[in-house]
Amino acid sequence: MRQVLIYPGEDGYFVAECPSLPGCISQGITRQEAIDNIKEAIELYIEVLRSEGQPVPDEKYEAFLVAV
Repeated sequence: MRQVLIYPGEDGYFVAECPSLPGCISQGITRQEAIDNIKEAIELYIEVLRSEGQPVPDEKYEAFLVAV
């Protein structure tokens, strides 16, 4: 399991990124499309790391919502 951040981009698309996998970012017109795309990006990212014999980074982030 990986934590993913989703937020609106400047171009009107939703941006999805996985902080524990540097550079693993995707987007979509809708939130659901962004989620589907980041799932695929995460799978491919990990597949490439494994095929190159590199370690897969552990999930190391914790998410908290803070009301201000």
